[in-house]
Amino acid sequence: MKDLVRFDGRMLYLCEDPDRIRAQLAGQTLPRAAGLPLRDNVSTDEITPVTVMLSYGEELGRFPYIGLQTRGEKPIGIDAVRNGGFAITVAGKRYGKGSSRESSPLAELYAGIRLIVAESFERIYQQNCDNIGILTCTDFSVLDRIQAGEAIPIEAFLEGRDELTQMIIRAGGLMAFSRQMRWPAPVHEQGTAPARTLVEKILARHLHPDTPNLQRGAGVFVAAKWRFSHDYFTGMSAHFMHRAFGKPATLFEPEHIVAFQDHLVLAPHSVPHRRDGLLAGVANLAQGHRAFAREYPVRCHEALPDGSGAEGICHAVMTERYALPGQIIAGTDSHTPHAGALGCLAFGAGATDIANSWVTGYIRCKVPDTLRIEIDGALRPGVSAKDIVLHLLRLDEIRSGGAIGAVFEYGGSTVRAMSVDERATLTNMVAELGGFTGIVEPDENTVRFLKERRGVDFRLEDWMKSDAGAVYRRTIRIDAAGLGEMLARPGDPGNGIALAELDETVPVQIAYGGSCTGGKREDFDHYHAVLRWGLSHGLRVADGTRLYLQFGTLDVRRYCEEQGYLPVFEQAGVELIMPGCGACANCGPGQSVDAQQVTVSAINRNFPGRSGPGKVWLASPHTVAASALAGALASFESLQRRFG
Repeated sequence: MKDLVRFDGRMLYLCEDPDRIRAQLAGQTLPRAAGLPLRDNVSTDEITPVTVMLSYGEELGRFPYIGLQTRGEKPIGIDAVRNGGFAITVAGKRYGKGSSRESSPLAELYAGIRLIVAESFERIYQQNCDNIGILTCTDFSVLDRIQAGEAIPIEAFLEGRDELTQMIIRAGGLMAFSRQMRWPAPVHEQGTAPARTLVEKILARHLHPDTPNLQRGAGVFVAAKWRFSHDYFTGMSAHFMHRAFGKPATLFEPEHIVAFQDHLVLAPHSVPHRRDGLLAGVANLAQGHRAFAREYPVRCHEALPDGSGAEGICHAVMTERYALPGQIIAGTDSHTPHAGALGCLAFGAGATDIANSWVTGYIRCKVPDTLRIEIDGALRPGVSAKDIVLHLLRLDEIRSGGAIGAVFEYGGSTVRAMSVDERATLTNMVAELGGFTGIVEPDENTVRFLKERRGVDFRLEDWMKSDAGAVYRRTIRIDAAGLGEMLARPGDPGNGIALAELDETVPVQIAYGGSCTGGKREDFDHYHAVLRWGLSHGLRVADGTRLYLQFGTLDVRRYCEEQGYLPVFEQAGVELIMPGCGACANCGPGQSVDAQQVTVSAINRNFPGRSGPGKVWLASPHTVAASALAGALASFESLQRRFG
């Protein structure tokens, strides 16, 4: 990339006032002060709603920001950004939060955006920008210089970035940089640090020989044992790979590459996909996915032959079938940290990073800070890991972006007592917390899980724990006994409120239990416990409410059959759905179809439009099932008091 960068297009302020956004789209140039206050927490669900992520070509340039909501309005329409001649986007805090979709920066790139200025960025989103050549910056004074016609030195976009990322940005993107590199076997870097966290130890065992620097904040390439993609991004990743390395490309250890059909398998049952003519686009993504799976000797988990679902959701299957403590796992989704429940380093990456890893075996990351989340005490009946996460999400430090890019290392007596399924809820939702990944030190519960679920006799090694004296960014302590059932109000997972503090009756039309977060075996134990109790007290799913339960994997469905859960679900009025991402990705049964509908859901995020146009409250599996019986938001404990 040139040492000086000139921007010829206009600036688009994503501000709180929808009329000012519309004025910019109509041709008005706002002075910087008039663009305030800026929208914080602009998510990838708003930049590219899931229903338009059906292409990975230039057509994406028609759609950036069409899901953006300001004061309840969506002021940006199809083609508005591209037709407006914009080259710079300006926004507030935590820009690009949400799913790790490379579609969002690609849509911005193809619409003409070359620079994004924001107060802070989500890690995966910013890394995706680096990979494809979009510049990012948190220094708002750059805007004044650009308006004055100044060419900006490339160094302005390198400040605060690690050395490796700077080289990638200068090269114009990851693939251009990768072609200049060599990719030998990793080294085990011993270092001189007196004490390390578990994640730092894992990184040290997988370092690229030319980047043996474990200083926090340093960019490194590390060898990933498992690299996976799902149907939204397999075609895009293959497209990037072939552009950079030719076709066919030579894959590194293809037996450790996994391709999942899970996100889009229920599109034929999805109202917006049928109504809006999106199935042809879904077929396009599926074709790209199948072509890669057909042309290369990788592991595949496909859609079921009858079209009813999939073998399983990628994060859950990686944990049930593949990941082991101490390994590195990278996938094309922000909820890849799910597998961190096993004590491995699992994190999401963009399509470009995954494409590069398919050929080189290496994935890029930054040596992170670690937050220690110390949870002690016994949880009350009906309170679970989901409630802990929703409590964390409402903390001011988290809501303000204080955990961006950090590892959440969960420990304490509460976590040690948890099953791997419950631990996976903690690590999975690090994506919503803004962190890099989540991890739990492997222990005898981990060993038991691997033996019972997978028949693996795993031996823990002495190094598989953080050292005494390891340095943490900070420690957050939680008294588990003091926690009650939690909710997140519609719009953002950080809108947390204790259910006991809710001072209104909120009728629900849809209750949904499923997704990678809420579709595990123990989640179904919770659904079953509530519904069985309900039946014994004369309760079924309330009139006017529909309860959907969707298995995370076929293994979970088999477990429910073996436990005798299915007859209870049927008697209670449950609508069972085969595995898939479904309503969580606004792509299947359980999604709302009307803005007035209210959903209580066990999924991980409730950004606008995430599961349809209605309002989505987040809750634990216990609360989802109890609310379905009550026909309104309710805890299991409140039902027991009322009908017990």
